[in-house]
Amino acid sequence: MPEPRTDLDWRTLNVFRDGERGGAFYLACLEYGHALWKRRLVGRAILCLDRAFAAELSGAEPELRAFPLPYAAMAWFLKHAPRETFVGNPRVHFQHYADRMNEPRRALRTARAWACWALARVIRPELPGDPRHAVVEPTFEQIESALAEHGLPGEAALWRQVLDAHRSAE
Repeated sequence: MPEPRTDLDWRTLNVFRDGERGGAFYLACLEYGHALWKRRLVGRAILCLDRAFAAELSGAEPELRAFPLPYAAMAWFLKHAPRETFVGNPRVHFQHYADRMNEPRRALRTARAWACWALARVIRPELPGDPRHAVVEPTFEQIESALAEHGLPGEAALWRQVLDAHRSAE
């Protein structure tokens, strides 16, 4: 993750509200997410990573080459969130997010939400799913397949590497 400037606030992302959401937006999401993490606003930091995953990227952006898709950062946030800070329930968040995704790039964004859900399941197994939300949860293999089909080149392998690192640490 990029080292954040000290003056970041909500305006960091607001400038992209009606405009381009490519590499510059992606980098801004990562930087602001890191700033929020440092301020111990963990739940909001995780949401910034959500927004980074929603950026319109082709895979050729210099920002993406410098800072790969933030699966490792998401896993780190989930694993190292101080228990006294508000995180909510990331597993439920990603479950709802994935099941209620809309356009643009719905299939890709849904796959990424399920990928983050899988990380939350592995890293924070004490967090329950939402039993009132009737949804078919995908297998890890289905998530990997969806990322391979809809994601950027190498994205499925990147996610699987992060997932497997945390599964072997169990």
